[in-house]
Amino acid sequence: MAKTTLMIMAAGIGSRFGGGIKQLAPVGPGGEIIMDYSIYDAIEAGFDEVIFIIRHDLENDFKEIIGSRIEKLIPVRYAFQELEDLPEGFEKPAGRTKPWGTGQAVLAAKALVKNPFAVINADDYYGKEAYVKIHDYLTSYAGKPADSVFHICMAGFMLENTLSENGGVTRGICETDANGDLVKLTETFDIQKKDGILCGKEEDGTSVTIQENRTVSMNMWGLQPDFLDELERGFTRFLSNLKPQDLKREYLLPRIIDKLLQEKRAEVKVLKTSDKWFGVTYQEDRQGVAEALRELVRQGIYRERLFQ
Repeated sequence: MAKTTLMIMAAGIGSRFGGGIKQLAPVGPGGEIIMDYSIYDAIEAGFDEVIFIIRHDLENDFKEIIGSRIEKLIPVRYAFQELEDLPEGFEKPAGRTKPWGTGQAVLAAKALVKNPFAVINADDYYGKEAYVKIHDYLTSYAGKPADSVFHICMAGFMLENTLSENGGVTRGICETDANGDLVKLTETFDIQKKDGILCGKEEDGTSVTIQENRTVSMNMWGLQPDFLDELERGFTRFLSNLKPQDLKREYLLPRIIDKLLQEKRAEVKVLKTSDKWFGVTYQEDRQGVAEALRELVRQGIYRERLFQ
């Protein structure tokens, strides 16, 4: 069976790693952070290595707090996402303070990637089912000759399983065909219940109502190595089209993949999961995540001390 890689995007976790950063607060009964559960589930599903995408200024603390523990269980490598890491001929715009988004994050690991890989956020708990389905999809395409279409998969969550009780969230609303293939992905913002009705906003600010059973993307993708060449070409095009007022514009995986989809250059299989997402979008979410994980321990899904 082909080897597979888990890529964890962690460059945006903050400069005071482990010092009050909400995404890295202990939430498990044994002091685990969310990334511990992601890696545990990925290993169980059959993934063979982990690539952490971080910033150089986080490297020592990151290795001390999580990397040195995880590398005893599975091979670990590091890639670095930096604001100044741009293709030849481009310079960081004056006034730009943040890296360029999830597309640049994945591209930062290009030199390390030899195998089919899954991409996840560092601060999201996705459940066990999605890792198994993505791993099986990735291995089913491994070794096949490259063709004109990028073969991509994504974990599809039920919207009602991905909401926060403490404020609005951004989700990619999916339209699929009868075969479970993605037709269109629409980023929808500030999704939350108001007076019992689930509402959100389109990119231009238009308010929309949304059904709770809609399938959504949580930025959990399965990709083949050839996708990275397209990502590299696309980043150059993205930078070439930037305008002075675009200081905060980002090169984002959902938009990149949706564009390829609309151009008929990609097929995206939506692998639906009934698992409930947990995440620390707001500081107030932490207690709910901790309680949910304790319940999973009580149910026997996880050990109280995950890696012991």
